[in-house]
Amino acid sequence: MGELNVKALNNVTEKAQYIRQLLADIELLEQMLGQGVFEKTPVRMGAEQEFCLVDEAWEPSPGAMKVLKKLKAPNYTTELALYNMEINLDPLELGGDCFSKMHAQLDALLAEARQAAADSGLKIVLTGILPTIDKSHLSIEYMTPLRRYQSLDTMVRKLRGEDIELHIKGVDEINIHHDSILFEGCNTSFQSHLQIDPDDFVDTYNWAQAIAGPVLSIGANSPLLIGRELWQETRIALFTQSVDTRASTYMLNEREARVGFGHAWAKGSVADYFKDCIVGFKSLLTTDFEETDRPDHGSAPKLKALSLHGGTVYRWNRVCYGLTGNKPHIRIENRYLPSGPTTTDEIANMMFWIGLMKGRSKMYDAIDSKMDFKDVKSNFYMAARYGTAAQFYWNGRLWPCQELLLDHLLPMAYRGLYAMDILPKDAEYYLSVIENRIKTRNGARWTVESYRKLKNRYKPPEALRILTAAMYDRERKGYTVDAWEPPRGDEINRDPGNKKVRQLMNTKTITAQQDDSAELVLKMMHWKNIHHVPILDMRSDLVGLLTWTDVAQYLDNPKKSSSSIKSIMKTELITVAPDTGVGEARHLMRSKKINCLPVVDGNTLLGIITSNDL
Repeated sequence: MGELNVKALNNVTEKAQYIRQLLADIELLEQMLGQGVFEKTPVRMGAEQEFCLVDEAWEPSPGAMKVLKKLKAPNYTTELALYNMEINLDPLELGGDCFSKMHAQLDALLAEARQAAADSGLKIVLTGILPTIDKSHLSIEYMTPLRRYQSLDTMVRKLRGEDIELHIKGVDEINIHHDSILFEGCNTSFQSHLQIDPDDFVDTYNWAQAIAGPVLSIGANSPLLIGRELWQETRIALFTQSVDTRASTYMLNEREARVGFGHAWAKGSVADYFKDCIVGFKSLLTTDFEETDRPDHGSAPKLKALSLHGGTVYRWNRVCYGLTGNKPHIRIENRYLPSGPTTTDEIANMMFWIGLMKGRSKMYDAIDSKMDFKDVKSNFYMAARYGTAAQFYWNGRLWPCQELLLDHLLPMAYRGLYAMDILPKDAEYYLSVIENRIKTRNGARWTVESYRKLKNRYKPPEALRILTAAMYDRERKGYTVDAWEPPRGDEINRDPGNKKVRQLMNTKTITAQQDDSAELVLKMMHWKNIHHVPILDMRSDLVGLLTWTDVAQYLDNPKKSSSSIKSIMKTELITVAPDTGVGEARHLMRSKKINCLPVVDGNTLLGIITSNDL
């Protein structure tokens, strides 16, 4: 989609033209498959590196367009959110030292991007979900101002007919309604591409599906979203829901999510895969079309309409049509692996996946007749939820994750790499990273353990900043994640003069409704030693505040406390916004002789900050 000047597909004329072009592209694709014009050798691989931009407070910074202007190479491009960017790596022939060559280019391009970011006072962090992202970073002004992103947002919301609904339950739970697709901007990936033989499409694609769960389990590193501990790879649930065009209804709705694993084994040809995408999903965008070149004219067609439609159907293993020079090819794009935590970890993940793709033994031919698709899909979501704590249905039995990876899949990856003449020293170096992770911990487990320890000493916003700074520090030192030490707490500048209220406020606050029993609420304050309780109306807007100073007199006098809270709460409130400086909040408390400030966005309560917090 990034290569095309796209716009929302709105009027009848545009739809008719687009559908006509889409059907012509399918017809051309079938002709090309029949004529055998697709490149089969040499086999090429490629990758896309997404990354996050953070400011000196380790929070998302909308500086992508400024950084992009400083970069000369054409490898850099935008992403949906202004605090994300992408590097497109050059495709390489699979063999020899291709993985270490790709790693060298990746490090060189990242170094150039880091310098451009540093010129603007920013840093680059590699991770699947940036820990310090919160809802304030998901407003529309953080969307990259390009028509393709705005058009996609418009069409997704139009099809839903209501706000985006985000509900993910793990150890913690998050339940949010949002008015744009910007939650998708929380996701950053390291997307790997592998060219395949279209004549072996069904076996190859189905095998990619079969291994997805185990590969994801060892690569997971994104267990946190807005301070909640959710799935080990929360990106899987987050991306699925953030661009879901299906509206929630009380009726049974069996349409598939636009982001997903699929609903059945692949059947037929590459053309049948694309036909299924057309049947299953509405077209969202269009572009300007030129007259299609026929393959017999000596130039391969671009299949713009087909590629555009495929670019808005986000399979975790996505089939792509492309051109190398003037030669068409088919490739699988692995979209489920996250960015980071280090470039070495990313290349190791990619090598493990490609090794398995090329190391498939004869016993796994026609995998669709040997494994149930529901088991394979279950394996994938078990990996996303539980990482290396998952168990997988594989080859007729239930395997613990580590046993399947170490005893079965890792040797298979070695065989696949050696069959493609990958340098043994490269194979051993990168796959030893995978082996060490299997025996110790992956990025998700390091993040969870670190965050839990930090929360014993710091409030969640502060803990998330320290965690992000520690990720950056460990990545810059060049250690792979299995060797990372937990955060110490001194990774950030903790000078309170630089802090905002939202970095210190309490977000897990006990609240009450204005018509609740005053006697009960007073008892709750007494039991929990709470000195401030925000009061909400039926719309959950902040309308008052109970303080211990005002209500202590009622505690031992049931007659006085028998009325509703509305009659005793304060209604003339002094509040602050989340981006208010801590110094300003402290001055406000002292000047007004109060010990608590509700933190609000309009009438919506976000948290409270007290004199003890300061």
